[in-house]
Amino acid sequence: MSNATTDAQLPMGKVIFVGAGPGNPDLLTVRAREVLAHNATAIVDPEVLSGVTDIVGSALPVPEDRLAAYEALYAQMCADAKAQGARRKPPRPQAPTAANVHTASDNPATNVQNLCTAVEEAYAQALAEDLPQSRDVIRLVAGNPLNRESIKQEIEQIAATGLEFQVVPGMSLPSTVPSFAGLALGSTYTAADVTGTDTDWDKLAAATMPLVLQATAEDLAAISKELTSRGMGKDTVAYVTVHGTTRLQRTHETTLGTLGKLKAELGGPLVVTLGRSFDDRSKYSWWENRPLYGWRVLVPRTKEQAASMSARLASYGAIPQSVPTISVEPPRNPQQMDKAIKGIVEGRYTWIIFTSVNAVNAVWKKISALGLDARIFAGVQLAAVGTKTADAIREKGMVPELLPKPNKQNAVGLVEVFPEFVEGIDGVGRVLLPRADLAGDYLPAALIQLGWEVDDVVAYRTVRAAPPSAEVRDAIKTGGFDAVAFTSGSTVRNLVGIAGKPHKRTIIACIGPSTKAAAEEMGLRVDVVPEVADVPSLIDALAEHVASLRAAGNLPAPRKKRRKRRSSAATLAED
Repeated sequence: MSNATTDAQLPMGKVIFVGAGPGNPDLLTVRAREVLAHNATAIVDPEVLSGVTDIVGSALPVPEDRLAAYEALYAQMCADAKAQGARRKPPRPQAPTAANVHTASDNPATNVQNLCTAVEEAYAQALAEDLPQSRDVIRLVAGNPLNRESIKQEIEQIAATGLEFQVVPGMSLPSTVPSFAGLALGSTYTAADVTGTDTDWDKLAAATMPLVLQATAEDLAAISKELTSRGMGKDTVAYVTVHGTTRLQRTHETTLGTLGKLKAELGGPLVVTLGRSFDDRSKYSWWENRPLYGWRVLVPRTKEQAASMSARLASYGAIPQSVPTISVEPPRNPQQMDKAIKGIVEGRYTWIIFTSVNAVNAVWKKISALGLDARIFAGVQLAAVGTKTADAIREKGMVPELLPKPNKQNAVGLVEVFPEFVEGIDGVGRVLLPRADLAGDYLPAALIQLGWEVDDVVAYRTVRAAPPSAEVRDAIKTGGFDAVAFTSGSTVRNLVGIAGKPHKRTIIACIGPSTKAAAEEMGLRVDVVPEVADVPSLIDALAEHVASLRAAGNLPAPRKKRRKRRSSAATLAED
């Protein structure tokens, strides 16, 4: 195959070998993220976690045929559910992406053949669709490409075909995992990959200590046998780290003599550190010592709504899992919203108050459907009940004039700062309040007390979401989640309605007093309520509570193991 330009304007694409690093997507280089996001085709090592592979093609538009097939699939799912008597629409399947991800073979020659074919196909597609971008093909490699003998073979064979190639380095497991395990190696150590069959054990036994070995569970017995037979003591301390740099990382301390008999779940790549005792490990073990490390925390929200909440949980080491409890649907009677939008255009409102992100999205969706844009808000003042709602307004290109104080971001707080209507100064004494169909009466009643006329309009309906998977329901009821974080009374009621009550070992955290009251009405024990009713304070309070329980030795008893199908460790590690 030649690298010659087959079209005057469009050269052939290249193969980019990208190092995925040790597993944690936060450890990807900036260049690696850029390459992954802007190219659609990748041949990927099977041990690369989905948190990394999900980045492939993420900056590219999804092909129209995939979107059409996705919508057709969901329409069929809805029709099937209706035919079976379901009253709610089923949850949408995972949305399509632009990515074409294929699993790599353990045979370098096979991978090279597949890479060459992929480059040719990407080039042909680029010509056919007049798309000069995304002609390159990614070879996504666990760790660092040039540290792997098999990958070096692939690069040599790709070069022999005449194709252009690039290498984007990644952090290797031996250079990163010990730091996440609290093993301070110092400036001198010996790193080696012993997963192959050509390991030079004589050289390793004589090398500078400590040794940092990339291995699998099947290699542990060989490490023990080969090194002890070359004079290394059987009582040499060994540290085995599994799922390194992820939130399922565990480091097991053993000895070289018993290394092959280690009783632990050791799936996936391992890093074995030996040849020196790290008595100061507790001082440096920052990753596994975080307050919520390894805790599965249930977040009763959609994945999109839970993004910032999940990120904060992850910063404390938790493994968040979002479960939608509410489905947002259009109002049954769209005429109310049509009339409200017409009122905005005609200048019938002084204020529009948004009480949720859903309300913001519903209003803008209606505006767009009517062929209008943000210019209709000229002369109207916007108020938001909290920072999240205000951020949603700003994303639409507008700036809210009024928010409650930071420590009271709710309807009560908004009323406290909302102005009274003054006849003769406020030209129009009417407020538009687009909300959910089941919203409470406090806010419109309080606004009327301030002298305003209120158009309380149903902008969207909230209906109970479809139940989660049987596996998630079982985990909720049997203590598979260590904690659950509720952000409203409706999420409490709906979660219990669609999935059942959380197990008594599960820590219950509620964002504020009203949410706590709803939880207690459902018979739940509430363990955590922050002083400030917002998401960051909720997660911080949960982390502080768990840290205090751990310090006192009062953590909930572990979940009893059951004979059932387990979720894969890789999936949990990246949730």
